[in-house]
Amino acid sequence: MAAKTQASIEYVLFDWDGTLLDSFQADANAYMHMFGTLGMNWSVAELKRHYSPNWHRVYRAARLPRTKWEEADRLWMLFYRRQQPKLQPGALRVLKMLDRRFKLALVSSGSRSRVRRQLREHSVSAMFLTKVCSEDAPRRKPHPAPLRMALERLRALPQTCVYIGDAPEDVEMAHRAGMRAVGVLGGSPVPERLRAASPDAMIETISDLPALLRIF
Repeated sequence: MAAKTQASIEYVLFDWDGTLLDSFQADANAYMHMFGTLGMNWSVAELKRHYSPNWHRVYRAARLPRTKWEEADRLWMLFYRRQQPKLQPGALRVLKMLDRRFKLALVSSGSRSRVRRQLREHSVSAMFLTKVCSEDAPRRKPHPAPLRMALERLRALPQTCVYIGDAPEDVEMAHRAGMRAVGVLGGSPVPERLRAASPDAMIETISDLPALLRIF
């Protein structure tokens, strides 16, 4: 994954939805109910085709009028709260293992209230030195602003960091921020697009991450 001349990894930064949280089905259920309530006939297959952690891209793909975005946000949150997504298999064990060797952080495009609540519910909040959510940075993925904010808070250099995500926007954001990226195929609704984004390495599941990081 990395040339020997590159700096060794000290910080591992994670995406949340799809990467550590097995959330796509919960996301999809909320989207389907939201679109249905708005009178739009959109399928899960269409959602997968256009899925993005920046949900405004999904709204544009669905041709949702800009005047309805605020209502769509409210409805999605309403329907999502009925869902109870679990951590990806092995995610808790992986975090505990990595926490002994690396400094961990979270950079998510999810809302602060929802992500922080889920972190508490799954008893992993204390493992992350900092948490950047959608309201914290001035721009959204794939813009590098969220990762740059995390770097500033951590006082870390990008070459000592790796970002772990399941979407092409995660890879683009990491590379634009000057850090390496690992793509996790198992939880990704868009595995072909993730491969095409050319992450520095890919793993099938989050359980494969500790072995990969040993090469640094």
